[in-house]
Amino acid sequence: MEDEAKQSEEVRRLVLAIEAFKDIEDIEVRVREVGKALSKMNGYTAVLRDLRAQDIQTMKQGKTWADVGRIFGISGARAQQIGSGVSGAQRRKKDEPDKERGRPGRPRKKKTEDPGA
Repeated sequence: MEDEAKQSEEVRRLVLAIEAFKDIEDIEVRVREVGKALSKMNGYTAVLRDLRAQDIQTMKQGKTWADVGRIFGISGARAQQIGSGVSGAQRRKKDEPDKERGRPGRPRKKKTEDPGA
């Protein structure tokens, strides 16, 4: 995890709020409250992604994607994906093999006829 001294006040407060769920002793209450928070977070996750994408696009003005990537310690390709609003889940989904083909790196067994039949 990022060094706490380097976190902005906003990030620190968000992390503390999330950590506070661990302090709810009644498990049933905690499950309900975490569920409510997760429901709310879905909308805010999209808001944060959009804000980040807009800011990356603004930073891109007059720079290459590689320049923008270097600023954040990521590749130029990843900076471009973020600027385009492509999430990690979308990248993973695109990279997943077709489930009909089986697992990557493991060839499917060929069906052979039983010589004793």
